[in-house]
Amino acid sequence: MPDLPTPQDAAEAALFSECWDAVLSYADLCTAGSTAAGELATEAFSLGMREAREAEAAVRGAGRRPARLPRIPLLLTAVRTTAADWETQGLGHRLDPDLRLWLNSDKAARYTGPPLQRPIALRGLRDLQAADAELLWLAEVEALPLPVVARRLGLDPATVGEELDQVRGLFRDRSHRNHLDMPMDAQCRSYARLLDAVTRSTSGEAPVDLSRHLARCQQCAEAAACLRLHGGGLPAALAGGVIGWGGLAYLERRRRAAEVRLGAGRPLALESGSPHPGAHKAKVARNGLLVAAVLVSLLALAVSMMPGDDMKNGAAGPGTTAEGQPVANPTFSVPAATSRAPGSARPSGTPTGNPSESTGATNSDPEPQGTSSAGAEEPEPGESAAPACRFEYSLVNQWPDGFQAEVTLTTTEALDDWRVTWSFKDGQKVTQMWDANFTQSGSKVTATAAAYNKSVAADGSLSFGFLASWQSKNAPAYDFSLNGQECAKS
Repeated sequence: MPDLPTPQDAAEAALFSECWDAVLSYADLCTAGSTAAGELATEAFSLGMREAREAEAAVRGAGRRPARLPRIPLLLTAVRTTAADWETQGLGHRLDPDLRLWLNSDKAARYTGPPLQRPIALRGLRDLQAADAELLWLAEVEALPLPVVARRLGLDPATVGEELDQVRGLFRDRSHRNHLDMPMDAQCRSYARLLDAVTRSTSGEAPVDLSRHLARCQQCAEAAACLRLHGGGLPAALAGGVIGWGGLAYLERRRRAAEVRLGAGRPLALESGSPHPGAHKAKVARNGLLVAAVLVSLLALAVSMMPGDDMKNGAAGPGTTAEGQPVANPTFSVPAATSRAPGSARPSGTPTGNPSESTGATNSDPEPQGTSSAGAEEPEPGESAAPACRFEYSLVNQWPDGFQAEVTLTTTEALDDWRVTWSFKDGQKVTQMWDANFTQSGSKVTATAAAYNKSVAADGSLSFGFLASWQSKNAPAYDFSLNGQECAKS
């Protein structure tokens, strides 16, 4: 396995740092383990940088720029090329099984076949000037904020938005020309003018006959995605057309990574030298939670010290249990497996000395009557304490036998590493994941941090997405935990 190339200067060293994260992210999608991902990324990075340097040397010698991709997509295509070499050399077992099927299909052949038959997005991006292509890719696919893109490319932050709009228009023009240059049958040729007119409209409505044609013709559907600049479909068209297999998963992974970096405050050095604008808010929120927890604990302790005639009534209805649960949170819920039958509540005539116990924390193993519980630890946190983490499970898309979902967790504590577990009710099986590694045993799934997103700031968030299969039903995932601590639903 070749070593990473040595940067020639400080500018190239900074470029290496920016590009390596993208290459490793895509290599992780393409392989069956983290070790293979690192080796694939290293080999592909060396190949891509060698090609880039040779192209730049040719430009200086000839005095004109040959058509080539920007640096990051050039390196991503090197990952795809290296993966194909692994398959040829008998190392395919180290690759993702779905990628192996793709590499041996006609879909992969399009990216290396005759130039006029290659994906329109690939040809359109290659036809742009280097600076324009870099701007389009960084803003649309890498999902970087425009001020960061402007600083990275040496552009004016005040006008970078206008420049991006102009570049989108140039990309559309190149894509339209490349679509007309492609070999196509008479029916596709007859729809070319109508397709151009419809994609320029902001209404998004297409005649019924054109819609039916786009549903059947992959070539014209790809052209429509590149020609329609409104509606948010351009990033997917670029990622799928340039990268090929795993393009949409890579796109989602980069967007999530950008969101996590922004949420953790890591781009501060790029944005400005001022303190994190959310740091003060986070501090205020933590102080507010602390004050609220103290007040609730004091109130719960006072309730537990009141005369116990009413508290000993084991027939109290829901919401008026012997533990006084509604005092802290009437909507508090606990898993059914840890609930006690009515009448098994601990007598509350004497304070226990543990405020969390008198706020209604459920005990799955009730003590014998008269046993002191002072100093005993409850298996679950009391209602007076805020949950250590919260989760949000989002179903992004679903089709007859599969679906795409996203998981976002917020944590009150800083993390150096993380492990998220959850369960499925209906036998769903995870097939692919980005921004995390995964294992699944029966209905339980475990996601662990990737090499580049292990650290999470206090009051920060972590996110990852996945593809999975389902049959009959697709109920949301449940029973989330972070590093062994149960998470509450956001």
